[in-house]
Amino acid sequence: MPARPVSIDDIESLALGAWILGTGGGGSPYQGLLNMRRLYRDGRHVALLDPAELADDDLVAVVSQMGAPLVTQERLTDPATIATAVQMMEEYLGRRFRAVMAVEIGGGNSLQPFMAGALLGLPVVDADAMGRAFPEAQMTSFAIHGLPMFPLTLADIRDNAVIVSRAASWKWMERLSRKACVEVGSIAATCKAPRTGREVKDCAILHTTTKAIRLGATVREARRAHRDPVQAVIEAERGVLLFAGKVADVERRTTEGFLRGTATVGGLDECRGRSFAVAFQNEFAVGWLDGAPRVMTPDLICVMDSVSGEAVGTETLRYGQRVKVIALPAPPVLLTPRGLEHVGPRAFGYDLEFTSVFAP
Repeated sequence: MPARPVSIDDIESLALGAWILGTGGGGSPYQGLLNMRRLYRDGRHVALLDPAELADDDLVAVVSQMGAPLVTQERLTDPATIATAVQMMEEYLGRRFRAVMAVEIGGGNSLQPFMAGALLGLPVVDADAMGRAFPEAQMTSFAIHGLPMFPLTLADIRDNAVIVSRAASWKWMERLSRKACVEVGSIAATCKAPRTGREVKDCAILHTTTKAIRLGATVREARRAHRDPVQAVIEAERGVLLFAGKVADVERRTTEGFLRGTATVGGLDECRGRSFAVAFQNEFAVGWLDGAPRVMTPDLICVMDSVSGEAVGTETLRYGQRVKVIALPAPPVLLTPRGLEHVGPRAFGYDLEFTSVFAP
């Protein structure tokens, strides 16, 4: 089937759903949403391309905004910057891209390919490489499948431009590109290693943009029907409610291009008298119920506003928020032994054996 038009209503749902899938990270989609509203008003619309429609030798640009989510509250998103990173890669390769896709469907990074696509006239592939958001370059389905990790282009709003032509490993690519990102202010637009149509079809996590749109539409419909939007998400996506309460404490810091910290939620209603703590590195990584591990990556740990169903990012957590903590299932590739090496709790420095909330 040909690429289908994406309406501005779809974009509104995408921003809402991807913020939930971001598990606290990926950057707030708000600025990206404002940019897309403006681009659509200017007549720059985007189409969504089913991965099956890619020819095996088509070239796909994989884009994201790299950096610490907290910085995005002070440095506004500019669609031209992500388009520049894509054009840099085309110039470096001497080839044109067939389409663009997100490296992660979570948070604001879900909108990065739409901004690039709107400016460059390229469709967006209905796929990503995480099925959620993760903080580091080696935490992708492409890395899990052992695909090459270079070249990478990086651009910022000051007209700085960096090309990483080679890297010894995925972790070295993370270190090199993260260092460049820190030097330009801990936020930059990147175009990751280009992917062929065959690699996308075989190694990406498919139809996640459609999933995020569906998830956002679920929340919006629940609001219109005066239903609990958090419960609607749980029912629609086979989720699990982990905790309900009020944010009692937040400790966070921006270091080495990441937002790290811990939030503590005091229980309300059926959780009264209990406590839930969740640690994060851009995204929520591990949650403890009354001091015992309850949920951990790669299961999706989502903190949501109890009333609106809006996701709460690690940079927007604040004292007194009424929240519900839920878990959503992870894409199967992340649960394989090799997947857990890349994105399990030990990949984040926690000496924990992965146990899924969804284990039988």
